[in-house]
Amino acid sequence: MPQKTEIEARSETEEIDAPEENRSGAPAASGAAPSETRSQRDATPAPRRRPLPMWVIVVAIVILLVAGFFVWDYYTTWESTDDAQVDVHINAVSARISGYIKKVNVGDNEYVKEGTVLAEIDPRDYQAAADRAKADYQSALDSQSAAEQNVPITTASSASQLESALADVENARAGISAAEGQASAAKAQLTQAEANDVKAQSDLERYKQLVVKQEISQQQFDQAVAAAKASTATVEAARASALAADQQVHQAQARLLQAQASVRSAQTAPQQVAVSKAQFSSAGASVAQKKAALDQALLNLSYCTIYAPSTGVVDKNVEVGLNVQPGQQLFSVVPIDEVWVTANYKETQLKHMRPGQYAEISVDAYGRKYKGHVDSIAGASGARFSLLPPENATGNYVKVVQRIPVKIVLDPGQNGDHLLRPGMSVEPKVKVK
Repeated sequence: MPQKTEIEARSETEEIDAPEENRSGAPAASGAAPSETRSQRDATPAPRRRPLPMWVIVVAIVILLVAGFFVWDYYTTWESTDDAQVDVHINAVSARISGYIKKVNVGDNEYVKEGTVLAEIDPRDYQAAADRAKADYQSALDSQSAAEQNVPITTASSASQLESALADVENARAGISAAEGQASAAKAQLTQAEANDVKAQSDLERYKQLVVKQEISQQQFDQAVAAAKASTATVEAARASALAADQQVHQAQARLLQAQASVRSAQTAPQQVAVSKAQFSSAGASVAQKKAALDQALLNLSYCTIYAPSTGVVDKNVEVGLNVQPGQQLFSVVPIDEVWVTANYKETQLKHMRPGQYAEISVDAYGRKYKGHVDSIAGASGARFSLLPPENATGNYVKVVQRIPVKIVLDPGQNGDHLLRPGMSVEPKVKVK
């Protein structure tokens, strides 16, 4: 039996599957052509799809390769991270003295220039202390001036005292010589008087015998008695003169001893001059001490006025009427002109990262990009600077990719509008190749 063609088989199958009315000779649907059957439509061959030209395939491959190259170049040229934020050195302003806050000149979040007066402490107590220190300093200066003038006076006085003492010694020695001469003369006169007295007493004894025999007159005897008494008185006077001369000798010797003591005292002139100079030096030290006290008092007075240490935005923690203590923080000044970005890169991203490389920073708050460059790489990972750094030697070691802080500074003029604030989240990327 000959095999049926494909078209005949399809026709038979469609006739079997056709609805009953079609098989029984019912007319077809009103919209179909009377001479066209489904088998005839299916027998029409479908148009074949033409293959894509070779050049299209080649262009697509080239585009994919170029796109893949740029993607590969991007990921090997740039290193980015979302663990980054804007950072800055916040200047804390604290009180250096205790006192009562008299005035606060700035408000919250106010932008101030460096040197702006932020607050004032009541200065009256410190003004009084400065005035007292100034008076003490002036008194010390006067004492120093007096001590300075006393040095040459002491030097000249000591020299003149020595010369005068030496002259007194010479005079005392001369006085001793004169007194000794007078004592010798007085002793000679005493000897002479005693000799005359012996003669007068002898003459009186002889006259007594002669007057008894009436060989001489009573007048002559009386004259002999008077002469004997006179000679006795002369002896007493000469003896007194001799004693007085001896006293003068002793007095002259005492004056010599006194003059010699004055010489010894005057010979201490170098020591007296040294004492005077020491007093002058001590007065100078007192002046320096009082000057230091005055400087400290003036410093404390100047601390009553609190200035902004830098230009930036102020965070105020003080109000009028507050009694502050030294070291108490009153303000925080945020120098927003000096902000930078701290990016915590994974240690696997630092292979080719070096200071000076170009960086772009995307800020989440504004949706804009800033230009900058890598300034430096931290000396240790962030975990090492934490309050409780990890200790890998405990035995519970799990390797974790560490992050190293990288400081990225903005190029000049990038933050001229002062929109960046410390703590803002950013996404920096660094061109490492």
